[in-house]
Amino acid sequence: MNFVCGQKVFARQRKKVVPLARGRVLEIGVGTGLNFGYYDPETVQHVWGLDPSAAMWEMADTAEVKFGVEFLQASAERIPLDEGSADTILATYTLCSVPNTVETLKDMRRVLKPGGELIFCEHGAAPDENVRKWQDRLNPIWSKMAGGCNLNRSIPTLLEQGGFKVRTLDTMYLPVWKPAAFNYWGTAV
Repeated sequence: MNFVCGQKVFARQRKKVVPLARGRVLEIGVGTGLNFGYYDPETVQHVWGLDPSAAMWEMADTAEVKFGVEFLQASAERIPLDEGSADTILATYTLCSVPNTVETLKDMRRVLKPGGELIFCEHGAAPDENVRKWQDRLNPIWSKMAGGCNLNRSIPTLLEQGGFKVRTLDTMYLPVWKPAAFNYWGTAV
């Protein structure tokens, strides 16, 4: 997963959204810290990196990070932070794989401060019917092979079901394998 998510095409997407983070940031699915180099140290004071995998975190390189970083080994459905702790929540290529996306989003809302912002960049359900059919056909096998990643989740719909209001939304096909290529990115409150 680190190899796939670390490719240049995904790095370009991360570069679009991660610098928008401000204050105390909760990063859902921090993995190996692929986003650390894109945070603006002038606007970010602290990052809580939440991930269920300690092995992924052990691969993270925090030597050059110029803000506080704290690893939280936990499920995204039960975030071990107090209500209103985070100014920003960041999710990049994570909502595809959390087991219960709506519950995760509800808990993210709980820890987000009033006036805070969720910044997201995710792949998911394509707008083209033929691509969606392939996503739906391949998803059961893909999900088992790709660590729970789902090809066909409608990210805007899930955000709304989790209690968020999408503020900005951009979409495009990335130049990768078509069933995994449709990208959503933006902000929600």
